[in-house]
Amino acid sequence: MTFTTRPEITGTFGVATSTHWIASAVGMKILESGGNAFDAAAAMGFALTVVEPHLNGPLGDMPLMIRTAGAEAPQMICGQGTAPAKATIAHYKSEGLTLIPGSGLLATVVPGAFGAWMLMLRDHGKLPLREVLEPAIHYARHGHPVLPRVALTIAGLATFFEAEWPTSHATWLPGGSPPKPSELFRNPDLADTWDRLLSEAEAVEGREAQIEAATDAFYKGFIAEAIDDYLQTASVMDAAGGRRKGVLTGQDMADWQATYEDPLSVDYHGWKVWKGGTWTQGPTLLQSLMTLSGLNIGAMDLNGAEFVHTVTEAMKLSFADREAYYGDPLHTDIPVETLLSAEYATARRAQIGAMASLDQRPGQIAGHEAWAEAAIDRAGRDMAAGPGIGAGEPTMAHLTERRGDTVHIDVIDQWGNMVSATPSGGWLQSSPVVPGLGMPLNSRAQMFWLDEGLPTSLAPGRRPRTTLSPSMAARTDGSLDLTFGTPGGDQQDQWQLIYFLRLVHGGLNLQEGIDAPLFHTGHLQSSFYPRGVRPGHLMVEPAFDEAVINDLRRRGHDIELAEPWTVGRLTAASRDRDGLLKAAATPRLMQAYAAGR
Repeated sequence: MTFTTRPEITGTFGVATSTHWIASAVGMKILESGGNAFDAAAAMGFALTVVEPHLNGPLGDMPLMIRTAGAEAPQMICGQGTAPAKATIAHYKSEGLTLIPGSGLLATVVPGAFGAWMLMLRDHGKLPLREVLEPAIHYARHGHPVLPRVALTIAGLATFFEAEWPTSHATWLPGGSPPKPSELFRNPDLADTWDRLLSEAEAVEGREAQIEAATDAFYKGFIAEAIDDYLQTASVMDAAGGRRKGVLTGQDMADWQATYEDPLSVDYHGWKVWKGGTWTQGPTLLQSLMTLSGLNIGAMDLNGAEFVHTVTEAMKLSFADREAYYGDPLHTDIPVETLLSAEYATARRAQIGAMASLDQRPGQIAGHEAWAEAAIDRAGRDMAAGPGIGAGEPTMAHLTERRGDTVHIDVIDQWGNMVSATPSGGWLQSSPVVPGLGMPLNSRAQMFWLDEGLPTSLAPGRRPRTTLSPSMAARTDGSLDLTFGTPGGDQQDQWQLIYFLRLVHGGLNLQEGIDAPLFHTGHLQSSFYPRGVRPGHLMVEPAFDEAVINDLRRRGHDIELAEPWTVGRLTAASRDRDGLLKAAATPRLMQAYAAGR
């Protein structure tokens, strides 16, 4: 048996795994109270906005993948809000911008995560909304031990908050001082917001009606009104170094709602894998699997240089296609069938050479040549950050305290319901706290380009092409269902691909696969301000053998050696046909935990 840092959790009643131990415990509490996986996941999500406020917030965004017990395939719930009606390229350029800042009010789209949670709960949950929200209210009202990373983030921004974002200063530095690591931290305004929302929701009879009333309070009632009132006059410093007003209105919020859609999928070595549509980066994982399917990955040492090189080169190709061709399919005709076809994969596979590629190489698709040329051109630009505060979503390997990341949740209950969710945005460092609400706005609009004619061009009503990317998979013989994911911005579908390949070809259990050394490339066009590119970059954990790392250097990779145990924040859960449940969570950063019985 391979040594693991933690046991693979096993049971039959339920499993809950997430990027914070409190949220995982909350998930089990909800399951123990008679809730199902949908109730548990939502309660975990709201708890994570309290205990990991540097990684997600109630005004953030989320793709949500659910699979009801017995269903042949999962469904996606889109919790990715759209660009406001006044979010035009002309307006942003009139503000002196060539890139959308990574923080501040112009980076904001409609907050979508809340609507996605409510849609899922209304249609699939069992418990009253109060039971789902009570853990988050408790920790916001009575305090939670603040993570050292949260405390350091706040301390590093104290002067900036005081000078530029006074509402954030009041929320995150109560009494004028940043919290000390591990001391109890409270957000009473957030607790009051949820209490008021529940009071308004419970003025009507019936569980579903109350959830709909809560949705209305958020998108058409007092929360939307508070956001609208604030943004009418607020003008704050952003990542581009200027003080600018936002364009989001209460009407934008009222006009939006979460929706269901079918995921995309491919078959790979006896598995079916599902990912979100091209408004996420999820199809990159599917493209990479198709590219790799014609190679003998199973014969490779899954910790060896040949595996790392081959997978990295496949990912470079997939992410080049993401930059050229992905976007909101409701607004642009995306050639997704071509991108996921066997014929296209064959052509892409032939482009993997013995040496590391240093070029951006989107595939050539008839009728879309201009998109590919534009992607190559953008990659060659000199992207320089402005003097303001950034709020990107980089790999956690950089341990950057001032930048946001993401959280992840996987839950399976005793009946076989499954949830994989990747909430993000609305970080404490992304935007000022909305007065009276205890929550900041999101900054997902930075995914758009201010160039016309692209699938990712800024346009009113369009979804930004998010990095958020939950996953589900199943053995095609019906013997095992799997849900997994990770935070990590552009790295999410890199780490998930590596993880899945090791499960499939290495026979590793969930925890063994998570503990294995990880890698990723920054060769791609970053989704986050200032949208840079690092040609040939490859970050590897030092747990790889030195000979492997040297071999990769000889192959032309620009190696960046990570600090030990810092790459990836994977969690995963599975259920076999006998009802045996398993779960695992990364030991990296000593925060994520799996629970179950």
